[in-house]
Amino acid sequence: MNSLSLDSLSELDRPAPLGELFAADPSRAERYVVQAGDLRIDWSKAAVDDTILASLLGIAESSGVVQRRDAMFAGEHINVTEDRAVGHVALRQPRGATFTIDGHDVVPEVHEVLDSMAAFADRVRSEGRIAHVVNIGIGGSDLGPAMADRALRAFRHEDIRCSFVSNVDGADIASVLAGSDPASTLFVVASKTFGTIETLTNARTARTWLVEALGESAVVDHFVAVSTNAERVSEFGIDTANMFGFWDWVGGRYSVDSAIGLSLMISIGPDAFGEFLAGFHLIDEHFRTAPLHENAPVIMALIGVWYANGLGYDTKAVLPYAHDLSRFPAYLQQLDMESNGKSVDLAGNRVQHDTGPIVWGEPGTNGQHAFYQLIHQGTRIIPCDFIGFAHGNHPRQEHQDLLMANLFAQSEALAFGRANDAEPHRNFEGDRPNTVILAERLTPSVLGQLIALYEHIVHVQGTIWGINSYDQWGVELGKELANQITPELTGEPTPDRHDSATNALIDWYRRHRA
Repeated sequence: MNSLSLDSLSELDRPAPLGELFAADPSRAERYVVQAGDLRIDWSKAAVDDTILASLLGIAESSGVVQRRDAMFAGEHINVTEDRAVGHVALRQPRGATFTIDGHDVVPEVHEVLDSMAAFADRVRSEGRIAHVVNIGIGGSDLGPAMADRALRAFRHEDIRCSFVSNVDGADIASVLAGSDPASTLFVVASKTFGTIETLTNARTARTWLVEALGESAVVDHFVAVSTNAERVSEFGIDTANMFGFWDWVGGRYSVDSAIGLSLMISIGPDAFGEFLAGFHLIDEHFRTAPLHENAPVIMALIGVWYANGLGYDTKAVLPYAHDLSRFPAYLQQLDMESNGKSVDLAGNRVQHDTGPIVWGEPGTNGQHAFYQLIHQGTRIIPCDFIGFAHGNHPRQEHQDLLMANLFAQSEALAFGRANDAEPHRNFEGDRPNTVILAERLTPSVLGQLIALYEHIVHVQGTIWGINSYDQWGVELGKELANQITPELTGEPTPDRHDSATNALIDWYRRHRA
């Protein structure tokens, strides 16, 4: 049923150009806006009309969006390929609420971990011994806290800075350790299994650096772990009393609001971290309770489905007009592309339609002087999400005025263009769809709301496409081959173990490494 419904999208009449839609409907700018928490989401410049929206809402209903949403909030095992519940929404349930997974209320356990994190964070923030927190992780164990720490720069502890190491390229950790004082540095090693090769390689390098300066006994006071593998954590030399756990129903890209956010909590403090969680929960409740036609994640997801499966647009730009959100597009790349970059449906059959979009972006106004040329006048249509704020987390309001003027101007120019028949190279066709998301200020709560909004967009789109948004088998093969190749770069050669091109690459590296 889903596939047939999606196929029918390409048969729908395309909407009139945006200029004509606005001229024909003076109320469009008021009708095509939804408020979700503190977020004002204006999708009036989306390439849709009432007829298309009605068809999209019909697809949502026939695809079981409501049922799968409710199943997630009920703790059911909707991650069918791994036979797991999808419980990230439980991480931001308020104390005293109930969220049941496998017959067990997990909320008390969630708050037990949060309380342990808060006690530890308060101790670090008040003692004055630690001035540098280094989070060592990769993927969801890095992108979330790194993005959020930068986004919430204005809320950081004034005497503690955070760094984030993820790349196994030694330049990454070398640049972080350079100029650092071992005596005032705390390492947070974030790995669920404590077996991720990139993370452990960086952690061992950090451990050696610390031990060379302060001795073996210093490890216990300068390393903590976010993991579920107490044995491996202990073997590394970390006191398991300083191990903060999470659960298999929390996917890595959905984990910034779990113990993976420990470095963030140290940076902004437990109270602000609590506001961060409350922002997530605000949008969770909107998504859980709002009717589909007033439901912000549902509407944005359906517009994205229309772009992908009705209009053939295969990419989406996320353009925050807030320098503090400079890592937000990269965060959304993992959230969206790892979740919905799938070509097999829930039943194991190859899908017959396009799934996840290519997500990318940069903050405004920098992007305007880089790639906006292609967005305005290129041959590809690139839908855009603009994000902006009435106030910046700085005292320079004149900068904010100019910044937001640019956001509004770009949204208008993309949608409506400017005709210039006399000079074709200066002609702007317009009719480039975009959505504008506004809030008063980028606060911990608002950041949580933004993340939750996009989480639920991904969920709805995965439901409509009939895929599992909560596994990531596509990352496995490269890992396996890398583990196989690593010893071949330094040990005995193994001729013909790989294809001829890969064998040649390995041979080149061995010769030049020597």
